Amino acid sequence: MLTIVAGDDSNDRGGATAEGSSSLIDEIVREGARRMLAEALRAEVDAYIGQFTGELDEQGRRLVVRNGYHEPREVLTSAGAVEVTVPRVNDKRTDSVTGERERFSSAILPPWARKTPKVTEVLPLLYLHGLSSGDFVPALGQFLGSAKGLSAAVITKLTEQWKAEQRAFCERDLSTVDYVYLWADGIHVNIRLEEQKLCLLVMIGVRADGRKELISLTDGYRESTESWADLLRDCKRRGMNAPVLAAGDGALGFWGALREVFPDTREQRCWFHKIANVLSALPKSAHPGAKKALAEIWNAEDKRHALDAVTAFEALYGAKFGKAVAKITDDVEELLTFYDYPAEHWIHLRTTNPIESTFATVRHRTKVTKGPGSRAAGLAMAFKLIESAQSRWRLVNAPHLVALVRAGARFENGKLVERHDENTPLTAA
Repeated sequence: MLTIVAGDDSNDRGGATAEGSSSLIDEIVREGARRMLAEALRAEVDAYIGQFTGELDEQGRRLVVRNGYHEPREVLTSAGAVEVTVPRVNDKRTDSVTGERERFSSAILPPWARKTPKVTEVLPLLYLHGLSSGDFVPALGQFLGSAKGLSAAVITKLTEQWKAEQRAFCERDLSTVDYVYLWADGIHVNIRLEEQKLCLLVMIGVRADGRKELISLTDGYRESTESWADLLRDCKRRGMNAPVLAAGDGALGFWGALREVFPDTREQRCWFHKIANVLSALPKSAHPGAKKALAEIWNAEDKRHALDAVTAFEALYGAKFGKAVAKITDDVEELLTFYDYPAEHWIHLRTTNPIESTFATVRHRTKVTKGPGSRAAGLAMAFKLIESAQSRWRLVNAPHLVALVRAGARFENGKLVERHDENTPLTAA
């Protein structure tokens, strides 16, 4: 929090000098940007006119000539607001096909442009990451030196565009993409104008080349089996192949839907959710020891040691806390499925962290705005946030092994082994 402290005159003069120096620097940057832009626009016009110097009318006059300047206009750039005067071109040529007059349009500064692309890109990002639409004018107007093009209406138009993009995304063809691994989770988001929360059903996959990618994002009813089944059936209808392995929370209705739509896909329970569930059934005094004992299971060097750690956990806590132990023993096979895949992939397959970490931004955005105003706006906002985050997702470790998993290669305790019908081990293509 900023605090204003009264100072003596010397401090005031020093502050004024520093502020004036800062303002002078801004003015120098803006003036430099204005001059450079003016030179670039003049050079662009001169090059355009130079292409047609040989084209003359019946009186021998050039058909393409300079014609003064357009009215000055303000353009928002990353250097601030810059006033630009664009040269005007008088082009008397006509199109041989349409018969219409030819027109010069600047590629550097189109007639409609009031913001540079960098500023246009940053507006939705700032909104998505927490800046309220009503705060654009006071926040960015001071920073950029102008408030033009920063109204809440701009964000409203962007939201409508995002809704259309999200609908198109959910209808795209999936037959050309092969998802080998899949993470699934349900994320609950407050809706400002409705009583019920929005339940986002999210699926992120790993392609055969090791890249992570959003598969689907839609709204469902409380993560029910039927909602997940509808989503999976839709993905299958659009050409999606059955993934080799799916990871998710054990409480999801997702598993019943997966067994119905993709029965051959193996299941991996999320350890992050499972640990939270186990600790909720234990007293706080037992949490440190339980966390250490659980880490001995999921972080074991191989499946045999993991099963030994499960037995030790049961012996240690079974007598007093049978409910907590049952959360592990009832799902032990699904909790240890990851051991049958490359050791390099274990860190990715044990949890649904790709979804959890991505949606931390969504939760922050909806917390700032107290939730989107409608379900459609919530879906659109989440879609754009994930789309923005997706460009920063890294490949899974040892991405070349993903294709081997799809090809049916067998791994034991994380290591590639020979096929039963072959004498040589598989190698990545």
